[in-house]
Amino acid sequence: MSLTINSRMADGVTILDLSGRLTLGDATAQFRERVRAEAEKNPRILLNVAGVSYMDSAGLGEMVGAHASVTGRGGQLKLLNAQQKLRDLLQITR
Repeated sequence: MSLTINSRMADGVTILDLSGRLTLGDATAQFRERVRAEAEKNPRILLNVAGVSYMDSAGLGEMVGAHASVTGRGGQLKLLNAQQKLRDLLQITR
């Protein structure tokens, strides 16, 4: 299953609903470009990762890079519905 990204707005925040696999290759490139494009329109982004079934180290790296990119522009990027495994990985990698 490839990565699917749907966007919606709520209270001035762009919510990106991710589903599928965030892995090296097309999925990470798609994720990077989508976050960049959405951040140019609205710097307040919420990533709903409830539907992410698997993420490899490249996907984790893209997520960290997206956070740095958005916050570096003065925006905010937050996670919603992160499974415990993802929270643990982010905690370990700081």
